[in-house]
Amino acid sequence: MAWLLLALGLVMIVEGLAYVLAPSLIERVLEMLRTLPLPVRRQFGALVCVSGLICLWLAFFLGL
Repeated sequence: MAWLLLALGLVMIVEGLAYVLAPSLIERVLEMLRTLPLPVRRQFGALVCVSGLICLWLAFFLGL
């Protein structure tokens, strides 16, 4: 459970920093995503999910 809270906290920090440091960039990225077709957005989401799983696997593989 502690690892889950740690991971959630880290994600919230990174997401929050993006909104604090570059809110106008976030708005432009969201506008760009809105123009992409739905299948492309789903593929992007799947790619991000798989990348996250690979990062988790590497963290555990390295002994974290």
